[in-house]
Amino acid sequence: MRGLYSLLLWMLSPLLLGWMALRARRAGGQWSVLGAARFGRYGPAGGDDGAIWVHAVSLGETRAAHPLIRALLDRGHRVLLTHMTATGQAEGHRVYAAELASGRMRQDWLPYDFPGATRRFMRHYRPSVGVLIEREVWPNLVHAAVCARVPLVLASARMSAASLRATLRLGALLRPAYGALTLTYAQSLADARRLERAGARQVEISGNFKFDLHLDRERMTRGAHFSAQLDRRVVVIASTREGEDAPFIEAIRQQVGQRRARGHDSGPPLLFMLVPRHPERFDAAAGLLREAGLAHVRRSHLLTLGDGSRSALEACGDAEVILGDTLGEMAWYYACAQVAIVGGSFAPLGGQNFIEASAQGRPVLVGPHTAHFEQAVSDALSAGAIARAADPDQAVRQALQWLDDPASLRRMGEAARDWVRQHAGAVARVGDGIETLLAQAAQRPPGG
Repeated sequence: MRGLYSLLLWMLSPLLLGWMALRARRAGGQWSVLGAARFGRYGPAGGDDGAIWVHAVSLGETRAAHPLIRALLDRGHRVLLTHMTATGQAEGHRVYAAELASGRMRQDWLPYDFPGATRRFMRHYRPSVGVLIEREVWPNLVHAAVCARVPLVLASARMSAASLRATLRLGALLRPAYGALTLTYAQSLADARRLERAGARQVEISGNFKFDLHLDRERMTRGAHFSAQLDRRVVVIASTREGEDAPFIEAIRQQVGQRRARGHDSGPPLLFMLVPRHPERFDAAAGLLREAGLAHVRRSHLLTLGDGSRSALEACGDAEVILGDTLGEMAWYYACAQVAIVGGSFAPLGGQNFIEASAQGRPVLVGPHTAHFEQAVSDALSAGAIARAADPDQAVRQALQWLDDPASLRRMGEAARDWVRQHAGAVARVGDGIETLLAQAAQRPPGG
């Protein structure tokens, strides 16, 4: 079955590479779609033998992997970090610039799942252990690791009911791949049961890496200071995805219009922050704000004026919306706000990570579509840390109601912090498992 899959992959490769090129063109950034590394050709020099290889396919997985990567580096290990998207690679380069410069970490593209490419990757880098983040199980990649005797760990793993159905339909191809994983650490009991049905063995429940996040204290301090100087009530609408910007902007327009019509408002004036998840939609979101007649300023413009400067504060004077057109600043946005609405969940896209907002003690609103964070949403709802809204209009109205109720804001913020603290520890559990695999490998005789 894997041979048939590889044949089909070769036959369809012009279409698949064309799709990748189109995606890269739309998204922007350096994708190297036809680069040598994408086909497992890394030059004559040897790789970083013995490093722990962590594969984080895109931006979300790269951010999710941060706590584990930081823990591995703190334990003295060298790390090879691979990606498939430009946003994931850019995030890794930004966060680990010092480690990359010092040689403690290397960063590269993971090759496409062609048999020869994956073999060349293993032969070049010779990792001691491979760690796949969340759900990146590819048949030829796993087979190449098995042949190279590289133990594979699927970490912070999740599998929805829909993903399980798709996996079972391809059981003859994917079951051996899941079965070849050395260890699988599931985010929840439901994920663990689905992964076992998919063929995974040695499945343990570790929890979600996102609860072990290292908060960016410097950005949080700057955000809180900026917000205090503004003296405005702030709602951040974070990580919006395709199809969500327009209804949120319309909801903002309606609420701003109603308050204008009343001619007054209790408390400090309102300010919204709209933060699209993908940079290719920044300009489109700006256009929607102009069409809606909403005064806005871009976060990138504020940075050119000097973060927290008098000029930046004055630029926000008449603004009703700050458009978050920067990457890597989510800690700043959440620190500025009193309430967070987290997108990706108001269209059928599975939801986005809201845990960073909760860790900062921000009451959070999510939409009805949260399949990618099913267990976390259920637990947070039970803990009183978040609430669910049916649509963007209801979410904006609920956020404004919370702003008018400081006691509710304080109560939900405390519940959010407590909830995050109670669920921490996944990184330590997975890190200990990796250490065990390294110790077992060291005890094996050569060729054994």
